[in-house]
Amino acid sequence: MGRSRRSIPEELLLLALDPTTGTTAQPQSLDLGLAGAQLVELALAGRIAPDGDRIAVVMPRPTGDPTLDSALELLRRRGSPVRAVHWIGGPRLGLRQTYLSHLERCGMVHAVEGQMCGVLPTTRYQATDTAISREIRTRLDSAIRTGVPPDPRTAALAALAHAVGLGKHLYPGNEGRSSRSRLRDLIRHDPMGGLVAHAVMDVQNGAAAQPRRGGPGVPAQPRGSMARAAAH
Repeated sequence: MGRSRRSIPEELLLLALDPTTGTTAQPQSLDLGLAGAQLVELALAGRIAPDGDRIAVVMPRPTGDPTLDSALELLRRRGSPVRAVHWIGGPRLGLRQTYLSHLERCGMVHAVEGQMCGVLPTTRYQATDTAISREIRTRLDSAIRTGVPPDPRTAALAALAHAVGLGKHLYPGNEGRSSRSRLRDLIRHDPMGGLVAHAVMDVQNGAAAQPRRGGPGVPAQPRGSMARAAAH
């Protein structure tokens, strides 16, 4: 996978960064979203595919992205398809910091050291190139405004942004209500993004222990139906 294109986890994190405070919105659910975004990115790279409500490795060859390849290897070691909710709900210690550090190395953010209450050290992150964040936001705004089906990457990003609760961060207040609703509706435009987004929401709702019985964008399917799931 070439590094000229930003990955969906990177874009989701940039969307979540508050340009004023340098903190990330929805930090707890964002961690789940980043794990889900890795699955979407691996699916777009042809490494994994949906198998009902599970994720199956279909090509174990590395992508060239160390963080994605670590996730791919963990999935490969499972030996059989894993439920998306179990994967996303598993421990992901340090994933957000891993991506923040990567964005800093790439020059897209810079760390600002400070203190909380004058004692506890803190680190905030400011975007160094606001044009990148604007471009990402413009893609979402365009998909919401025009109603034209977005490309798979934008559809998946929108689904994840809704799933982690970024709608109220991106489109706040009563004036943003219709935009938040349309952001949610974009979940239907990408099967993998929809599956992962619903899994993120299920984990937040404590529903990871029960199999999904279908839902918007994630039809209930028997295992072994990867081709049908991908074509839905």
